[in-house]
Amino acid sequence: MKILNSMRLKVPSKSSNEAFVRVAVAAFAAQLDPTCEEIADIKTAVSEAVTNCIVHGYRDKIGEIYIYARITSDRKLTIRIADKGCGIENIEKAMEPLYTTAPEGERSGLGFTVMESFMDRLKVTSKPGVGTTVTMEKKLSGRDKE
Repeated sequence: MKILNSMRLKVPSKSSNEAFVRVAVAAFAAQLDPTCEEIADIKTAVSEAVTNCIVHGYRDKIGEIYIYARITSDRKLTIRIADKGCGIENIEKAMEPLYTTAPEGERSGLGFTVMESFMDRLKVTSKPGVGTTVTMEKKLSGRDKE
């Protein structure tokens, strides 16, 4: 499998950048002529990953969010979103539906569940005090050719 194209982006962990990153990654994926449903899935998963960096990774401070995406010859889109925030102590626990470290009632705890449901593969790596990286993959079918 050959890398056909890739992109890198770095933004401050401000909530105003969540929509920008979501649209930038969707625009990058557009070169594969994805279906509307595939674009919606990608945008939702990216939004959840970036929001996790902002809300959980950096909590009450501003840090950097690193975004990398690539497209390979087998029509696979790989997206990696990383922060250098507080990290996750127990990834397995953090990935349980409804689990959240946010104050009660503030967050639903479904971010990883949503990412997993909209992408073909989700991998989370983290180290307390170092940061978290979320890697997502989706093989795009593209639009039906008539």
